[in-house]
Amino acid sequence: MPHLPPFRRLLRYAGIVILSWVALSWFVVLVLRFVPPWTSAVMMERQFDALIHGERNFRLQHHWVPWSRVSPWVPIAMVAGEDQKFPFHHGFDFDSIHNAIDAADDGKRLRGASTISQQTAKNLFLWNGRSFVRKGLEAYFTVLLEMTWPKRRILEVYMNIAQLGDGIYGVGAASDAFFHASPAQLGPSQAARLAAVLPNPDRFHVDRPSSYVMERSRWIEQQMNQLGGPAYLESKEPPRDTARARRH
Repeated sequence: MPHLPPFRRLLRYAGIVILSWVALSWFVVLVLRFVPPWTSAVMMERQFDALIHGERNFRLQHHWVPWSRVSPWVPIAMVAGEDQKFPFHHGFDFDSIHNAIDAADDGKRLRGASTISQQTAKNLFLWNGRSFVRKGLEAYFTVLLEMTWPKRRILEVYMNIAQLGDGIYGVGAASDAFFHASPAQLGPSQAARLAAVLPNPDRFHVDRPSSYVMERSRWIEQQMNQLGGPAYLESKEPPRDTARARRH
């Protein structure tokens, strides 16, 4: 490329870098469709934070549990509590995003509008925090996940890497730590309790539930029943009231 002007050479190098990044990231996503992730970016971030701050007693708890060995109440509880349109959207819930923007414009506290797909992308590949760069990368990986993985795989990975306590990630470690039972033995109430802390597992506790967590657990269990239980995840059309329930 010696004959090319410097600006065009720079553009060419930039194009090669971008195409290489897209190819590599897509390849990783494709592999993880079939191979259980042994960790996540958020888990590594927490371990590094504990090391930096000298938390000598910190111990990360996580182990992978396949879909077939998890109670069917766990995935429906997470969908009921976090993203009731999950089986039907393509990674983004634009109605919830619009509602969150309207609430912020009205001076209300900014509410999260992330779908389970977006949370899976963030937890698996990115870091905590708020920035346009992170949100842009989150959107990019969300599109890759939705294009490459079936919905069941996205939900399977999500319930295996979501933070459910300090240093406790995934339903396998959470069921051991909080209920002294295997994930397959969890009932609707226990699954709802796990889902109830997902908005802020650093503040809310499964084993020491506040009145808010108990109220939210009851609401999630009610939503699970109204949606039709685990069979809802195989539905072809969303019920009419999911938008209202998502705003609760």
